[in-house]
Amino acid sequence: MKAVCLLSGGMDSATLAYYAKNMGYDILPLHITYGQRTESRELRCAQRLAALLGADSPVVISLDYFKAFGASSLTDYAIEVETFEESPKERPNTYVPFRNANLLAIATSFCEARGGDAIFIGVQAGDYIGYPDCRPEFIGAFQAVIDLGTMSEKPIELMAPFVGMNKAEILKVGYSLSVPYEETWSCYQSDDLACGTCSSCHYRLEAFRAVGKTDPISYRRTQ
Repeated sequence: MKAVCLLSGGMDSATLAYYAKNMGYDILPLHITYGQRTESRELRCAQRLAALLGADSPVVISLDYFKAFGASSLTDYAIEVETFEESPKERPNTYVPFRNANLLAIATSFCEARGGDAIFIGVQAGDYIGYPDCRPEFIGAFQAVIDLGTMSEKPIELMAPFVGMNKAEILKVGYSLSVPYEETWSCYQSDDLACGTCSSCHYRLEAFRAVGKTDPISYRRTQ
């Protein structure tokens, strides 16, 4: 069995790839850059994770048009990345419009071209607020798109095993699979030392505390 794994280099996608391998899939890593602030660090992490998984080096696709579109602090450097707030906004400025649909469309093409059986994406429950393309309804709708729009001799299954889990629950799965979290990156703002103040850093640190572990990466500051 072969599975395309969207491997961003973050903790969720790393856990996802190890999870897929544990299920018996040969991993086809796919890494997509889109002009995000930390793209060089994320790519290095994805390449390292693929090597540790015994997979081929990730196929890297650039979606520079997201940077041209703007409207997100991840791709428009004139917009400051928000710090974490206890009451999250309905539309965080780190939202990249319709990003996951673009990523999944590319993953579907890759999977069909390589004769793959499944596509794995690491969306999780904590992203429902502010990121509509992480919801179970979106995953279900995109499965229908795959079914209607491909000519594969075998069905391609869209797998989102963490869609009903929070980050701490995902971390527990990862530790059971010996995921090397020191090789992952989550910060939205910086690619040398994690900022410790953006929402992604906050939720990552919160998850490690919840499972009683120390995050193995370094931060400028921790909350």
